[in-house]
Amino acid sequence: MKKKTFIHPSAVIDAGAEIGEGVNIWHFSHIMPGCKVGDKCNIGQNVVVSPGVILGRNVKIQNNVSVYEGVTCDDDVFLGPSMVFTNVINPRSAVNRRGQYLNTHVGKGASIGANATIICGHDIGAYAMVGAGAVVTKTIPDYALVVGNPAKQIGWVSEYGHRLHFDENNMATCPETQQQYRLENNIVSKIQNNV
Repeated sequence: MKKKTFIHPSAVIDAGAEIGEGVNIWHFSHIMPGCKVGDKCNIGQNVVVSPGVILGRNVKIQNNVSVYEGVTCDDDVFLGPSMVFTNVINPRSAVNRRGQYLNTHVGKGASIGANATIICGHDIGAYAMVGAGAVVTKTIPDYALVVGNPAKQIGWVSEYGHRLHFDENNMATCPETQQQYRLENNIVSKIQNNV
């Protein structure tokens, strides 16, 4: 049975916006023309999704987030409350920078914490975790855990968001799923189980 899409009466959905099945769009949000919202997304209160934005399946956007032109999010991305994307590196009120937007891609399963800021032109890797309040000024690798201003990597996380502790063989195990990961040349990869 397909879940129906819910759009709160105070939300504004512009003609030309593509909305998937089972989507929830809450109070005072604005979904602009030319954006794509995938199936089962949850768009919180007071969210703006700008033209050209692409949201994959099951993206969760918490309250007070503006997703600007140039941003794409893969499936299962979490955008925490009041986090910020930018799309111009050198904004000036008197200078029109349309057409100079820098892209930001957020990889599958990544989480961006409350009040974090993502400076445009820097991608967030799959399953990466950006701590609350962090200011991202460079590209973040898959599975990386970053915090602070500017954001610095302090470790690695599993697909379930648990800290990974690598042993002398560069192997780590997620405590929740028992999934194993390998760290090689500063790249984390999930070990495929032969079942």
